Amino acid sequence: MTDPRPPYLRIVAEIERRIAAGELRPGDPVPTTRAVAREWGVAIATATKALATLKNSGAIESTSRVGAVVTARRLPSRTGEGLDRDQVVHAAMRIADNGGLAALSLRAVAAELGVATMTLRRNLDGEAELTQLLADAAFAEIDYPEPSPVWRSQLRVAALLQWGVYQRHPWVPPLVSITRPATLPAMIAYGLWTLRAFDGLELDPSTRLHVYATLVNYVRGTAMNIESEARAEMDTGMTSRQWGTARLAVDRPLITQLTEPDTEVDLESLFAFGLERLLDGLTVVMTPRKTRRPQT
Repeated sequence: MTDPRPPYLRIVAEIERRIAAGELRPGDPVPTTRAVAREWGVAIATATKALATLKNSGAIESTSRVGAVVTARRLPSRTGEGLDRDQVVHAAMRIADNGGLAALSLRAVAAELGVATMTLRRNLDGEAELTQLLADAAFAEIDYPEPSPVWRSQLRVAALLQWGVYQRHPWVPPLVSITRPATLPAMIAYGLWTLRAFDGLELDPSTRLHVYATLVNYVRGTAMNIESEARAEMDTGMTSRQWGTARLAVDRPLITQLTEPDTEVDLESLFAFGLERLLDGLTVVMTPRKTRRPQT
């Protein structure tokens, strides 16, 4: 399966793997920006973003003589000295990415960091706060483009950005609440950027809120299937399209009543089709009848 993460995050994950495996030890120099660009075949800007992400997470640090090196962490200390929330969140995210929410616990994160579980309990208000911080960290990965002056285009891009978060981290959808949204920085930033779609439109606050929540809930609801679809693909060894082709040979009389034999349906096509139909429906409330015209 193709890794859906942006190139800079794939680079981050690989360098973190080398550090965890001992291929890069504390104090060892990490690849330079140009070396990263050459090795992964990416632009200098992408390489710079990857190294900046590693630096922000505390995995690497800058030195005056050598440049960027692997951080000489003090995490094994049972007192938690040198441990901060960013390190906890990144460790928890690695666990969730590898095993889903079922694998995530304060005990598992503590083992990943080499500290006592009680150390985390002193710094976090339980697992509920940890999962909210994780969801916010996932939304913090969004790289926002310039807002569109057309409401439909703006909402479409907002939906695709949210969908991208869920593709990279399929465990996030259950953590996103529509009726009790978390007031965390990255999630607020996503909301504010999305709400730019309403600029210049004469919509009352209740309508704006309901349109926003409806869009977020559609993306979230569809994304709840990403993790189960990935498991099904792993169990069967077939993509949804391959599975559909195989079932066609068995259930042809029933399936041919629903679709043409060559029609391909998967989660991506269902998401894209449903999103456009949702935007079609929102035209009724987003655009006054007398000025309504096709949106692109």
